[in-house]
Amino acid sequence: MAEEIGFVIEPMEQFEVTPLFGGEAVHWYTPTNVTLWLALTVLSVALLMVAASRGRALVPSRVQSMAELTYGFVHQMIEDVTGKDGVRYFPYIMTIFVFILFANLLGLIPWAFTTTSHIAVTAFLALAVFLTVTALGFVLHGLSFLKMFWIEAAPLALRPALAIIELISYFVRPVSHSIRLAGNMMAGHAVLKVFAGFAGALGVASVVPIAGLVAMYAFELLVAVIQAYVFTILTCVYLKDALHPHH
Repeated sequence: MAEEIGFVIEPMEQFEVTPLFGGEAVHWYTPTNVTLWLALTVLSVALLMVAASRGRALVPSRVQSMAELTYGFVHQMIEDVTGKDGVRYFPYIMTIFVFILFANLLGLIPWAFTTTSHIAVTAFLALAVFLTVTALGFVLHGLSFLKMFWIEAAPLALRPALAIIELISYFVRPVSHSIRLAGNMMAGHAVLKVFAGFAGALGVASVVPIAGLVAMYAFELLVAVIQAYVFTILTCVYLKDALHPHH
């Protein structure tokens, strides 16, 4: 009966990976909707942070002001969390922040694809952060980097158990780092799809679903920014551990 009146809501359909040029098979080399929206994300970042800001006018345009505010915000975040030693890694962290932010925001465009809702994308970002800060820790401190797992302030009898817990916690970082972002983006967009489905099915009685859709859209806009911030500040925390493992 639901299908006869057109009341079919499939909130997970928007996350399907489909080839751009027809067909059903998706291989590692197949251009897909994920490929397209990742490319659009990179292009958007380049337009804002490079093309629109290269003039460096004394009286900045709106776009230049946005770029400068983003630059200052991320720079201050890094300095507050990691100290001045972490500022040298600003380009890497800035890239992570603006990429995730633009990917999240582009996903809010109707009929767009939210790349950060896929664990394959967020897991790659999280694993890159994990491997980078781990390698950096060993490069800067050698084997003494492992001392961060040995809690010298704890009683000697408890230190081995605490070391195991710390090791497990450390290696779980990329998992929690990636799932947090993908889960939040997927859940929010699924709810938006449900509200949109109700609004389309109820016709003239869709005032309440539309109001809920508008409110949910505004909330998702906030979530898009917050999740970019959370991913980035956790990256700064992990970087701090690599720079100052004994603190």
